[in-house]
Amino acid sequence: MVFSSSVFFMAFLPITLLLYFLIPERFLKVRNLWLLIASLIFYGWGEPKYIAVMAFSILFNYVMGRIVAKSRPLLILCIAGNLAILGFFKYTDFVIETVNAVSGGGLGLLNIALPIGISFYTFQTMSYIIDVYRGKVLPQRDFIAFAAYVTLFPQLIAGPIVRYSDVAEMLVGRKTNLDQIAEGVRRFIVGFGKKVLLANQVYVIWNEITLMPVSEISTAAAWLGALAFTFQIYFDFSGYSDMAIGLGKIFGFDYLENFNYPYISRSITEFWRRWHMSLSSWFKEYVYIPLGGNRKGLPRQILNIAVVWALTGLWHGASWNFVAWGMYFGVILILEKLWILKWLEKCPAPVGHLYSLILIVLGWVIFALTDFGQMREYMQVMFGGSAAFVDGNFKYLAWSRIWVLIACTIGSTPLVKLVCGRIAGTLSGVKNGEVILGVLETVVLLSILALSIAFLVSGSYNPFLYFRF
Repeated sequence: MVFSSSVFFMAFLPITLLLYFLIPERFLKVRNLWLLIASLIFYGWGEPKYIAVMAFSILFNYVMGRIVAKSRPLLILCIAGNLAILGFFKYTDFVIETVNAVSGGGLGLLNIALPIGISFYTFQTMSYIIDVYRGKVLPQRDFIAFAAYVTLFPQLIAGPIVRYSDVAEMLVGRKTNLDQIAEGVRRFIVGFGKKVLLANQVYVIWNEITLMPVSEISTAAAWLGALAFTFQIYFDFSGYSDMAIGLGKIFGFDYLENFNYPYISRSITEFWRRWHMSLSSWFKEYVYIPLGGNRKGLPRQILNIAVVWALTGLWHGASWNFVAWGMYFGVILILEKLWILKWLEKCPAPVGHLYSLILIVLGWVIFALTDFGQMREYMQVMFGGSAAFVDGNFKYLAWSRIWVLIACTIGSTPLVKLVCGRIAGTLSGVKNGEVILGVLETVVLLSILALSIAFLVSGSYNPFLYFRF
């Protein structure tokens, strides 16, 4: 089940909310139990057989959390167990394909379907075990509370990655109020609009261009397609994060932010402080720092960065293009640390923005195209290896979708937030300003919701990109 689906809107969410708030707030354990049941229904809607995998992960990590304490062997065993589950489902066929390619062998693939969201909930359970071992949090003795943490449907499928330490107190002592619920509803609607009105619509450009033979794509069209995917993955993933954060607020959970306008960055270092922040902080906390971080000299730090980014790429998918994507950014980050950041600090801001955007767009091409031959040909076209710079396909796609390209450009900057803040500031000095502001906000949000539902009902493309990770 996905947030942007009719069954979620018309059945699952209303029933879940109704029963949740019918349970008195003082019966928090019962509320947690209902959230657990609802989350398992949500997760198992399309593939119920993988509930067993999640159930084993929950039970395994709950038991290990109770006994791991200061036992390093048990910690290693638990981490190995979690990685083994993730590795089996996500990387077995990848390893077989790689062995076949290197050796010329003919080992048969197992064709293992990837359980949705396994990368996210595995990282969450690992953070719990490691933090218990470190003494940062106490082991959770309430099995229902722990299971609810792992399965909570708002962020179960595609994050953000929620560390146990961030929600431990909320699992056993949260309260909700109307202001928090209203903020959650607002955040959910904004995320819903990002997904349906922007990500789904700009996807059409990327899809149309990549369906063409590369020899028929002009240079301008290749860049337009890459830009469209750049917008699509941002509004798709940040839209999901907004919906997850909004739903979390409605149920009394405050999840950390996952995006902070990454496309306004002036360097790739800044970009990765703004993009998928929960993943970046996870790798920093549980991989980079334990490897030694920057404490063991520059050569070791460079090695640590390379390891982290190879793993970051591999986390995103069982394909060598993801490893190449991770190493691409790892190399850039190393170069920035050594030389480029010093140069960027002296350059005008637009130079840094342009530098970053070009590298980000190229990075998304590596990410999106799993076939290295197609990737190479596509990039050759981007840099002039085409019979035409501009063609009819470019003109048609650019003009027919100009509205969504403009909306995506504006939406990927803080401009809308600044304008809304300015309007709110102006109305604060006007009689009945708060009432007027409330009416305006309600009208805008209801318009976004109505348009999104209309597009959702009439459209055919709707999956979230990060579901496969």
